[in-house]
Amino acid sequence: MKSFLIDRYVKGGALRFAESPEPELRENDVMVEVHAASVNVLDTKIRDGEFKLILPYRLPLVLGNDVAGVVVRVGANVRQFKPGDEVYARPAQDRIGTFAEYIAMDEADVAMKPNNLTMEEAASIPLVALTAWQVLVERANLQKGQKVLIHAGSGGVGTIAIQLAKHLGAYVATTTSTVNIDLVKSLGADVVIDYKKDNFEEVLHDCDVVLNSLGIDTLKKSLGVLKPGGKLISISGPPDPDFARQNGSGWLLQQVMRLLSFGIRRKSKRQGISYSFLFMTANGGQLGQITSLIEAGAIRPVVDRVFPFEKTNEALDYVETGRAKGKVVVAVK
Repeated sequence: MKSFLIDRYVKGGALRFAESPEPELRENDVMVEVHAASVNVLDTKIRDGEFKLILPYRLPLVLGNDVAGVVVRVGANVRQFKPGDEVYARPAQDRIGTFAEYIAMDEADVAMKPNNLTMEEAASIPLVALTAWQVLVERANLQKGQKVLIHAGSGGVGTIAIQLAKHLGAYVATTTSTVNIDLVKSLGADVVIDYKKDNFEEVLHDCDVVLNSLGIDTLKKSLGVLKPGGKLISISGPPDPDFARQNGSGWLLQQVMRLLSFGIRRKSKRQGISYSFLFMTANGGQLGQITSLIEAGAIRPVVDRVFPFEKTNEALDYVETGRAKGKVVVAVK
């Protein structure tokens, strides 16, 4: 099958377009013919080698973390899906590879595609929507009337997180650039801070939750907008000891992560705020609940551009510019 591969970790390097063997179909797996895959910042970080300590992949590696397509075969134990089903998923982190014509995934990680979305729209959803769900619903337990700050509201996670937070009944603040103010307002943001003109930490206060997807400076400033008892949840690091344990990291790597997050954890504790790092995980059950919200009109995808499969490297380059509104998608079929 045709695929885009990493042969070695190179910052900004191009993926190799090549023939690779079809993935193995295990007894709990569905084999999916890929129709569309979306590009995430995670893909560029894996390619650059930023996660090689916590995600020790064997190279060469087919890249890609989001998929929408059609089931073509199922393993002996599969009961939820059958050939012909239109599905979407974020594969488990040790079984990625959606920049290809086929991918095999455990049925537990897969959900039926929303019937009101195209394949390209559906492919834009899983990773960012599961991230938003696991931050806001699972980790933060966001409640009606609470106040949440979602950084980078026009990005992939931000565009979905704003809509999910509004569906949960929260008061939503977000940061974005001047050109994207109308977009984030259309998604439901109550307060929009143009980071080119204003400092969010001078505008906001008494937030219950902050979802951070930006750098360490933004993370530290976010402490100032949270009330005592608030929750600072970062998807961009630094990783904390809890994540290290959940990820099955060895003792040495656990100590490294403890040191990396020591400063922000200490500052948070002094202010009565909890800090945690979240690396989203595949979950077909949660994705099924997200499907229901999409079909009900509570969440809609935001797709910036669709690239043809052979231009996957150009799609990665575009994501790296940081200018994409919502998601960038590759049409495979």
